[in-house]
Amino acid sequence: MDTQLTDKVIVITGASGGIGSAIARAFAAEGARVVLHYRRNLASIKAVERELRAETLVVKADLAKEADAERLFANAVKRFGRVDTLVANAGSWESRDVLLSRMSLSQWRKTMDGALTTTFLSMRAFLKRVAKQRIGNAVLIASTAAVFGEAGHADYAAAKAAIAFGLTRTLKNEIARLAPHSRDYCGGRVNCLCPGWTVVPRLKAKLGDSEMIRRVTATMALPQLARPEDVANAAVFLSSDHLARHITGQTIVVAGGMEGRMLWQANEIDPSIA
Repeated sequence: MDTQLTDKVIVITGASGGIGSAIARAFAAEGARVVLHYRRNLASIKAVERELRAETLVVKADLAKEADAERLFANAVKRFGRVDTLVANAGSWESRDVLLSRMSLSQWRKTMDGALTTTFLSMRAFLKRVAKQRIGNAVLIASTAAVFGEAGHADYAAAKAAIAFGLTRTLKNEIARLAPHSRDYCGGRVNCLCPGWTVVPRLKAKLGDSEMIRRVTATMALPQLARPEDVANAAVFLSSDHLARHITGQTIVVAGGMEGRMLWQANEIDPSIA
């Protein structure tokens, strides 16, 4: 099916990671021009750039900083003349399980900056360009933690929930006025994807535990871990004004029909008092 993304300019934040690099490959396969953002991992982003058969621009930026977020989009416009789509994928978290009762304020603030502020500043810089171009759409990448919560990661769950619901549902109204619909244009759109457990390098240790995989997939109608390409394909669909022209303000969970996580193991339950 024709996505009509040929020559569109796509900014992908966090493009050096497992999901971000898959998103970059998917857009490149559609003939798009791709802006690859990274923060630290130069070797990985260069490997992604070499792999893509597309026009690319690599930009290093700390998206928790206003000047860096503005520079990312200024460089993209300088190189390509416009930005058609932002895929706001960048986000960091504390990988250790830390209960809220034991969480430091510094960890909370660091996660909010890494997961939420980066999205705010990226979207703000993008929407400034949308207001001038009068076209544009965005796909925000959140997490199933936003939908179901995540014990030991209240900071991350809160940040991603803000993206998946508060930001997505607000910005779909704002962008529609900055990039209004016309007879020939569907109008500006904002949607969100919430990936679940996905086979990416940062989860390698946890996903190497077969018992962990059993517990995770037991919550899914389709009991299989997602692949990065599953998220990437959804991002491409939502970014296409041709395929998704009347879809905006939606939060789509890419997690095999997950309904939540098992809270207790069988040996932790006393059936006599259950």
